[in-house]
Amino acid sequence: MALQLVIGDKNYSSWSLRAALAVDLAGADCEELRVRLFQPDSRAQLLRYSPTGKVPVLLTEQGAVWDSLAIAEYLAECYPESQLWPQEQQARALARSICAEMHSGFTALRSHLPMDLARDKALAELPDEAQADIDRICAIWAGCRERYASTGNYLFGQASIADAFYAPVAARLRSYRVALPTAAAAYVETIYRWPAFQRWYQAALQEVKE
Repeated sequence: MALQLVIGDKNYSSWSLRAALAVDLAGADCEELRVRLFQPDSRAQLLRYSPTGKVPVLLTEQGAVWDSLAIAEYLAECYPESQLWPQEQQARALARSICAEMHSGFTALRSHLPMDLARDKALAELPDEAQADIDRICAIWAGCRERYASTGNYLFGQASIADAFYAPVAARLRSYRVALPTAAAAYVETIYRWPAFQRWYQAALQEVKE
């Protein structure tokens, strides 16, 4: 199966990161096509690949799949042996629930702490609405880790789509030096030790030097 993943800038595009981590989890043979964002022709370039003019988009032999959640589900169906979702029914339902919450929520966090992997500086003041989002995220992580810690260090023990979706959040919390509870800080460290995330992170740091 010939696949191409169209992504934006690795330093800034959180949704591209989610899709790329899902591709890695699937073990799919996939070529990355990067379109620089925030350029005069960025939208025109993206419209060549996706009807939304946004990243990410997965190009398959049958056509385009856009939106990171749709891409993750497509990969889970195409590569069932890779077990992108937890295998136990309740765990899988919980993983889908928290991914959907991530996909549609946490707008204050997105607005006030946009992903910038090269950043290493706290905000002068963290808005209350952003702190509320962070508190909710920490509660999600703590609940998952409490239930599934015995099988590994990721949210459901082994790395899954849920970790792909929350990795950009972990990156934000480190980039902006947000003070975290012990369990949340440990999970951020797990994400930064994830080989697939590390490859993306190092490429992002190199990208900003270009």
